[in-house]
Amino acid sequence: MSQSVDQGFRPPQQARSRESLQKVLAAAEHVLAGQGFEEFTVGAVAEQAGMSVGAIYRRFAGKNQLLYAVKDQLLGQLETGVNEALRSAESGLSGVVGAFTHALAGTFARHDRIFSELLDNQRAEGRDRGLQALDTIQRDFVAAARPCFGEIRRADGERAIRMASRTIIGSCVHRAASGRYWSDGLGWDGWASETTEMALAYLGSGSSR
Repeated sequence: MSQSVDQGFRPPQQARSRESLQKVLAAAEHVLAGQGFEEFTVGAVAEQAGMSVGAIYRRFAGKNQLLYAVKDQLLGQLETGVNEALRSAESGLSGVVGAFTHALAGTFARHDRIFSELLDNQRAEGRDRGLQALDTIQRDFVAAARPCFGEIRRADGERAIRMASRTIIGSCVHRAASGRYWSDGLGWDGWASETTEMALAYLGSGSSR
């Protein structure tokens, strides 16, 4: 994590401290995924991590700050994963769109159970961090797609690619938040493939510019 999070927490600089932090965050994610938000406590995280409650409190002010740190790390992974996928995408519009949707799917698939809990229990600062991440990945997507605007048949290529990006992101977030109640019968890879096809159909429809 490169940013300070939730009223004062700052990532440690020493390697041993960073390793300890990762142990705490991994334990926090395990508790959140397995027991849900209602059972998520500093004590439960400390037990999972094999640490004392006091050791957790020396790093975090409490449960909310710890939750924010978990979310901040996952969103950072999302930003990095999307950026790297777009940099190595196959040439052409289909390659860029496919790389984008599959990078989103990959991050959400690896943290499938925890994202729904984080989306359901957001504080204001958590929402702001989430919106920042979504803005970052959208800007990266638009930049990667810009050399392919000649393949877009919509009248306004910039507007169309932004509409496609918002639709893909919105579908992904909605799926993560509601999947346990309203299943689409797809795995994340299947969702990415179907969503890529729909986005490309939209971008390829309309009058030729």
